[in-house]
Amino acid sequence: MDKQNIENTEIAILANGCFWCTEAVFQRLKGVKHVVSGYTGGHIKNPPYREVCTGITGHAEAIKVTFNPDIITYSELLEVFFATHDPTTLNRQGNDVGTQYRSEIFYTNMAQKAIAEAFIKELDAAKIFENPIVTAISPEAPFYLAEEDHHNYYNENGMQPYCRVIIDPKIKKLYSHFAEQLKEEYK
Repeated sequence: MDKQNIENTEIAILANGCFWCTEAVFQRLKGVKHVVSGYTGGHIKNPPYREVCTGITGHAEAIKVTFNPDIITYSELLEVFFATHDPTTLNRQGNDVGTQYRSEIFYTNMAQKAIAEAFIKELDAAKIFENPIVTAISPEAPFYLAEEDHHNYYNENGMQPYCRVIIDPKIKKLYSHFAEQLKEEYK
């Protein structure tokens, strides 16, 4: 096997509000191979969007990020995660309210758990946010893909009012604070 074709990858599962927003942010980072929107952390199998939106399923809108830790570390992903949403509001991101919009990290191994715990402790100690961080840290749960029309939403619907008002500011923040971590096609 050609060593250049073997690539080190890991999975990160993050919930921080609307998955249209989070997918758009993480797709632009160097070392991120794939981002997919879905639902996790709830109590029913294969939940449809219309039920997740009601909060009755217990699922969070989340993204599953496949990344190369030799290019972008899990800590760097968490830095972007915390910089692009409000981790101090319980079950809410802006006008999106409900448990489906909670801030939660679903670790896939014990190293990720330790990194996430230390990261939150460091942010709280440094008083980076005015209020304490409420982001939950939980073990990986079954991840159910969102319906096809939710995938790559911002890239295909960037002129929609929601994208312009809610997602554009997150992308601008990403560009201004993490320019060196952007893929070439997004610079």
